[in-house]
Amino acid sequence: MANRLGLFATSALAVSLIAGAAHAQGASNVIEELVVTAEKREQSLQDIAVAVSAFTSEKRDLVGINSVADLTNFTPGLQYSSQLDRISLRGVGRLTNVHGADGAVAIYSDGIYTSSTVEAGKTPLFVDRTEVLRGPQGTLYGRNSIGGAINVISKRPTDDFQGEIRANFANYNRRTLEGTISGPTPIPGVSYRLGANWDKQTKGWIDNIVPGMPDEGNVVDTKYFEGQLKFDFNDNFEGWVKLSASEWNNGGGGPGSRATWTPAPFPTLEAANAALVLNPGYGCSGKVTNVVNASPMGCVNPALTDPRKIASTVPYKVRLDDTYSLASEWTYHFADMDLKYVGGGQMYHYYLDGPTPVDHTAPITAYTLPGGLVINPRYAFNYQEDLRWVSHELNLASTSDSDFQWLLGAYYYSEAYEQPTYTYLPDQAQASGPFGLPGTFCAATGGICAPQQGRRIYDDVPHLDIKSKAVFGQIDWQFTPTWKTTIGLRYSHDRKSGYEDLRLRCFAIAGCFAKPELNAFIPGGIPLIDLTQTPSVVGAPAPGTPLPKGVTSYTTYDPTTGFAHRTYDDSWSAVTGTAGVQWDPDSSTMAYARYSRGYKAGGFRIGIDTTLGASPETAEETVDAFEIGLKKNWSTLQANIAVFRYNYQNAQVPLTVAQTAGGLGQANSIFYNIPKAISQGVELETIWQPINNLQILFNYSYLDAHVTESVGTVDPVDPSALDPLARPVGTTTSADIFTAGLPGGGFQRGQNLAGQQMPNAPKNKVALNANYTWDFANGGSLIASASYLWRDAQYGSIFNRAYTRSPSWDQVDARLTWRAPGDKLTVILWGKNLLDELGYEGGPGAARRAGSNYNNPLLGQAQTNFVEGIASSYPLTAPRTFGLELQYKFN
Repeated sequence: MANRLGLFATSALAVSLIAGAAHAQGASNVIEELVVTAEKREQSLQDIAVAVSAFTSEKRDLVGINSVADLTNFTPGLQYSSQLDRISLRGVGRLTNVHGADGAVAIYSDGIYTSSTVEAGKTPLFVDRTEVLRGPQGTLYGRNSIGGAINVISKRPTDDFQGEIRANFANYNRRTLEGTISGPTPIPGVSYRLGANWDKQTKGWIDNIVPGMPDEGNVVDTKYFEGQLKFDFNDNFEGWVKLSASEWNNGGGGPGSRATWTPAPFPTLEAANAALVLNPGYGCSGKVTNVVNASPMGCVNPALTDPRKIASTVPYKVRLDDTYSLASEWTYHFADMDLKYVGGGQMYHYYLDGPTPVDHTAPITAYTLPGGLVINPRYAFNYQEDLRWVSHELNLASTSDSDFQWLLGAYYYSEAYEQPTYTYLPDQAQASGPFGLPGTFCAATGGICAPQQGRRIYDDVPHLDIKSKAVFGQIDWQFTPTWKTTIGLRYSHDRKSGYEDLRLRCFAIAGCFAKPELNAFIPGGIPLIDLTQTPSVVGAPAPGTPLPKGVTSYTTYDPTTGFAHRTYDDSWSAVTGTAGVQWDPDSSTMAYARYSRGYKAGGFRIGIDTTLGASPETAEETVDAFEIGLKKNWSTLQANIAVFRYNYQNAQVPLTVAQTAGGLGQANSIFYNIPKAISQGVELETIWQPINNLQILFNYSYLDAHVTESVGTVDPVDPSALDPLARPVGTTTSADIFTAGLPGGGFQRGQNLAGQQMPNAPKNKVALNANYTWDFANGGSLIASASYLWRDAQYGSIFNRAYTRSPSWDQVDARLTWRAPGDKLTVILWGKNLLDELGYEGGPGAARRAGSNYNNPLLGQAQTNFVEGIASSYPLTAPRTFGLELQYKFN
């Protein structure tokens, strides 16, 4: 890092010296004021007592902020996974895509809450300004803003006719075409804006070496359309409405697609676990007959030598249909106050197809077990999100010049969603039946197993209805010319209710059988059984026993479909708010101290990877945040600094119960609430314009987000706590047959996690940009811009281990922008990650690869348990990309 930072600093200094020879420093070199609406009224960024990072469309074009990932580079404390569409601020974020659990950073697109961060990644042509409010926003935003909030404000219709077309051509055969027109309509007081975007990339960042299989990694084909109307009815009443539509027909690109690097060897487990692949007893040793391997490298993982190569026999596909968004804003201006209604909603249906496990699918496409059973291990999944929600907010805010300002509001949000997920064996006819041992494994339905179509092994359909209501108010009192106080309160009530339907079956999985050595791989072995209708297997409580918290019915079984069914219902409420003081000793200085309390409702971990678990509900999260800040303007320098400390309670962390006994048992995915954690740090944002036309941006943040209290948690990757860094605190009765005989092995051991760093919270981040503008006599200009980015190591789990750690990384970007005289034509030559370094969007996910050899006992061959190691999947940033962008404005 030091050498590259020094090189960047030397280049920036050279630009400064060259610029200094051409321009003398003058009083006109003043940093422009930026107006934001972070507290639901227009204020200067330097006057608002909140840590806010704001990005206008012009700034984004100048620096090269074209995506949410780019936004994280220049926003202290902000982290985002483009693959998982998860975002966090200051160590407070979302660690699961289960919609029964909410995000921690609220995304508002034109005042309408959305559960996806995709809206914040729209191009600068459509977005006027993006505001990132760091820290709990429990008063004015409330819903799921325990970590912060992101406001995305669209460009609005104009009173004069104007338009713009942009085209971008980049490597990997990426092409983007977009345009907008705006102006008045024949109806007096009504103006419009229309826009469209098309983005297509056909060559992936990840090369699939299997013949006939497509590349992956940002292979996209997306379309976006929007239309707006603005109404100026009279001097007192105005309105605005926007309707937009989206469509994705991507290959291996977009949220949910493959974007990880798994450098471990190919999984070589028994033909029993999720991948249905080979074990050392068979596998590449040749003990299995008729092995068909589609990979030119055989059993060698290409990712061992190249992080952007895979050998996958099941491609990813991402699709988005029926996506419509509505946003509207209606304001009536009274003499000293405004009444504003903000309402709208969204609906979409998202589809994701891919391999499971989600790292590198085994290159084996077929093999024959002893006894003649042919295994076709192409194991795939289908994941969907079918969501609809509406949002209503009513505000009444003062507008006078009084020293006493106030705002009152009411909020209502309603969402209905389904999140169906299933895994299946597309090439295995036996996966549809008939079933073996129906009397044993379908006892709940009289020993009769329902038929199954589609060769599905796991099939889960959760449905939830979510209602959120709130009332809030905030007052600001300027009690002296230099001192102001702010007090705000919000009452929130959240309710979630719904159901889950589940079917779980086993095909050729030894651990599913009572005596696998007799049934799994010998002649006459039974390949398919149904587990759902066996209460002891899925973990359903027996009638008459206490139900788990949030579960409102005992599990029932439908003999016609084979699904198990149960219902959920619970509610949460909280009073949150803020209190602070602000000191303005002069017109260029503002200091503040603020306390905020944040809240996020509890939820359910249902769907995706659950098996009707015994503890599906999680408690609500709360944060008590203390922050002091200073915002200072000099004539050529602007510096904003914030120091904060959070007391964070009940952070919601998804954990998977470890498979330790060789079978499925009651293993499932659960929510775990970390009792206590601390997030504290320092954030600095500066803009320096030492001479005319030269601007230097420098951001630095230090973040210490760690667990302070958590005892007894079992690491699914290391259930016996054998890692040298583990701190075991005891044992459980659950066995771990895979580590039996090892020191400390043979059983599960919980751990003391005090001091462990929170997931996806790098301690240090640096962003540096220098840009210089040459103004030509004919009215044109040339802007050179270069950025250096560095991010510290981070973990992907509350278990800080080598297998969950991503190393630090850095990146160099550059842009050259030419603007023709008249400012109609702009040409941008750009490059990102010019040194083609590996960057990491977060810490890796990790999984233990353990299995058993179930050889033929009739030949005297015994069962052998083994652990092949731990596979870490690192979420990578984009490789080196470069291109040419053309912009043309007309009026």
